[in-house]
Amino acid sequence: PASVGVSNAERHEGAVLPAPFRWHEEHIAIDLPGGSALFSTRRGGCSSPPFESANVGASVGDDPAHVAANRAALAALTGHPASAFAFGAQVHGASVARVLESPGAGWERGTPAAPIEADGQASARPGVPLVVITADCLPVALMGTRAVASLHAGWRGLAGGIVQAGVGALRELGEDGPLQAAIGPGARVCCYEVGEEVHDRFAAQGGPIREGRRLDLPAFAARTLRGAGVTDVHDCRLCTICDPERFFSHRRDGPTGRQCGVVWRS
Repeated sequence: PASVGVSNAERHEGAVLPAPFRWHEEHIAIDLPGGSALFSTRRGGCSSPPFESANVGASVGDDPAHVAANRAALAALTGHPASAFAFGAQVHGASVARVLESPGAGWERGTPAAPIEADGQASARPGVPLVVITADCLPVALMGTRAVASLHAGWRGLAGGIVQAGVGALRELGEDGPLQAAIGPGARVCCYEVGEEVHDRFAAQGGPIREGRRLDLPAFAARTLRGAGVTDVHDCRLCTICDPERFFSHRRDGPTGRQCGVVWRS
């Protein structure tokens, strides 16, 4: 591979992460009290164009064997088997599923057993990483000392209350302490121009969330997280649309791969 013999600093020159984020091989990691998260990039996999190279999306037309290999490699970086990974059938909604047991071996094959419709997942169970698939929407990891959640936060989900639903799920699962959040790579105000329908949904928001034709989803997500009682919000500050070398972007490229956000109890 091209990265052999290249230091982590050299590999990620020009993409400095704010603490406490760090580069973990080709991907972005963060460790917080009670949990850890990994936000994947498009680098370091085996898929061919237009899915090169670390596509983890099983529904975009990529070779299923490549998807399975990419997912297994990513799982290894978390210290969990790919068969333990849990994710839902994402529909750009605001539902958060409660994951009470390991989902089995389906994730590794790319054919999980009957995932329920949910754009977020929460669990108090150790050893079950929770996954959301993204390609411009924000992956948001919520962490407490007793439970964690992973949210797929596009404009529809954020406007519909997925953040509040995620916090509520953690409280329902017994998390009664302070919460922290990590916002992964996604579309940002530098690039994210939206139409009247979207602006109408965010009409009550002023600057810096609405800037002309553009919308700052991470700023809205951070504001909403704090309003829902999250104590600390960490943002990696990386834009998927700006950086074709590191990230898939559906808005930029059309047919393309997917990265993901994964969170698990530490």
